[in-house]
Amino acid sequence: MTPPAQSEIATASTSSSAAQLAALLQGTAVTRLDHMGWIRVTGEDRVRWLNGMVTNAIQPLKNGEGNYNFLLTVQGRIQGDATIFAEPDALLMETAASQVPGLMILLDRFIIMDDVELADATGSQSGLLIAGPKAASFLTQIGLNVEDLGVLEKQTMSWNAAQISVLHTESPLIPRFELWADANTTQKLFEALQSAGAVFCDAQSLEWLRILEGTPLYGTDIRDRELPQETGQTRALHFSKGCYLGQEIVERIRSRGNVHRTFSAFRLEGELPVAGAPLEADGKQVGEITSVAAIPLPADDGTIVQLALGYIRREALDRGLPLHYAGGVAVAVSHPFSAAAPSALLSASESTERV
Repeated sequence: MTPPAQSEIATASTSSSAAQLAALLQGTAVTRLDHMGWIRVTGEDRVRWLNGMVTNAIQPLKNGEGNYNFLLTVQGRIQGDATIFAEPDALLMETAASQVPGLMILLDRFIIMDDVELADATGSQSGLLIAGPKAASFLTQIGLNVEDLGVLEKQTMSWNAAQISVLHTESPLIPRFELWADANTTQKLFEALQSAGAVFCDAQSLEWLRILEGTPLYGTDIRDRELPQETGQTRALHFSKGCYLGQEIVERIRSRGNVHRTFSAFRLEGELPVAGAPLEADGKQVGEITSVAAIPLPADDGTIVQLALGYIRREALDRGLPLHYAGGVAVAVSHPFSAAAPSALLSASESTERV
């Protein structure tokens, strides 16, 4: 993950990453979205064409609606991900800024006789993320009513004579909203949110939240060798939309009913491994760890839980085989983790949950 830029706002913050995580899970936190990018797709053929390039259904999207997608090779390997929103005259693809150049090259290669144009719109606006159980009430407090905004819906709102694009984004643990506007307006929004009590959060606390959610990150947990169903992200797939790039492989996996390896979350006991550490069972490698963290949960007793994300072969899960890595033991657990209730996270030796 490319971390958010550490602006003058970040350096002014004195709260620790642990306090920031507590704000994300129990209150409200805010940060800049300098690490996110946008691709604008225009032209008369944009909907039909992009629908044939991504794994989810674009054609049914109405103005302001969005969905999560993978972009694949013909062999079904994941080349990137994006959330796509419909506008009256364009489709907007939101993804990590680091992915934008590569995705534009990939997409441009398949524009043949289509009336489609691609534009990097990353620098055209500035963004903020506001997240936490109280995020909606904080936004209402500063004059942005998001109570009726559904998940993956985008709406333009007026704020202090400025136009704000408000997105209700996905999280299995907490409400998340993104605010996009010109840089001057974004700065004023940040100041208003901070004055209302929102805590600035840094890249570390957001990474802890991601691992608690069990959300895979492209480039870290999802590489260009992964197949869509291996990631467990069925929210990115639509099985009745018709043909698209890589669809034959996705459909073949669906018709067979399973994959050999699957994305999972793990509770760790022992030394904290590095990302990339193999998982073994019965003396054989059966998986790998792709993300790992020791996370300070918001509890009075200072609970720190060692969690990881990664891949595991299905037979190892189904047989309940003990999993080992160099320096410790891993147990597959369900996700998202109930970080607000640390007692729900049993020790690895006690846990019997399986994804």
